Amino acid sequence: MPRTAIAVRHVAFEDLGLLAPLLADRGYEVRYLEAGTDPLPAGALLDADLVVVLGGPISANDVETYPFVADELTAIRARLDAGTPLLGVCLGAQLIARALGAAVRPARAAEIGYAPVELTPAGRDSVLAPLDGLPVFHWHGEEVELPPGAVPLAATDVTEHQAFALGDRVLGLQFHLEADHERIEQWLVGHAHELFTRGIDPRDLRAGAAEHGPALATAATRALSSWLDAL
Repeated sequence: MPRTAIAVRHVAFEDLGLLAPLLADRGYEVRYLEAGTDPLPAGALLDADLVVVLGGPISANDVETYPFVADELTAIRARLDAGTPLLGVCLGAQLIARALGAAVRPARAAEIGYAPVELTPAGRDSVLAPLDGLPVFHWHGEEVELPPGAVPLAATDVTEHQAFALGDRVLGLQFHLEADHERIEQWLVGHAHELFTRGIDPRDLRAGAAEHGPALATAATRALSSWLDAL
């Protein structure tokens, strides 16, 4: 029987990206679950061999404004209780943290663009080791408290907890290892209003993708492959 993966997606262009071919190579059949459109009962994420909760422009705290977030948190908590593999990216990592009772709050400043993270000692001994010294792709304006029992793996001056792990089956990333630099234009169009509001020139992000994207894609592929192969 093929292995199955569910990817919870919040906006169309923030998809599995570089992860998609890695999952295909390992025999996963992938199904997208569109948050806010597809039903998300408490047990929706339990049967898949792997769940990836992707990013998006809403907050993990938006349970009143976007009621599906409450259902999503419940489904993620059930997955966590089951102890089965779960990867959270940006909003996905924030949802994991909140499902575990940790706070999600506005960061001191938004991080958008390419900049390095500092790996902790645990991070340098983890699957994230290939990222040491490389600029990664950031796009977030909130930060998380470290969930109970989690190990911090990376930080920046702005965001203390850029990555965390719970054992070897749950990984939370504030930055976007999955993002394909060759598709940066989709991000620039999709988030055009945010870039304008924050005074960020899309040309700077486009230049960053051209400069740092290829090396990051190689390192990200190594890191994500290592995590998948260890499951």
